Amino acid sequence: MSNFLLLYHGGSRPEDAAEQAHVMKLWTDWFAELGAAVVDGGNPARQTRQIGADGSVTTLNGGAPTGYSIIKATDMDSAVALARGCPVLQGGATLQVVETIDMM
Repeated sequence: MSNFLLLYHGGSRPEDAAEQAHVMKLWTDWFAELGAAVVDGGNPARQTRQIGADGSVTTLNGGAPTGYSIIKATDMDSAVALARGCPVLQGGATLQVVETIDMM
């Protein structure tokens, strides 16, 4: 089993309390469906700064991740299949699936 980082990009936020409750239920249901595959449910992200090899720091205003989760799966295809059910996709976001390598 490997860990896979799910990086979320873009999407919309719920406009009112009822929609927020609906979206939270979608997430709760998805995590329940994934069960033990969830390593870290993650969180939204809001600020991103990029540090260059020369030490320069740039604030990213576009293209930065808007959130993440970490799951475990047997291989990339299995991770992608699990990620396809992610509620962030219903809000118009895109999702990257990144396999991590256990080095430590």
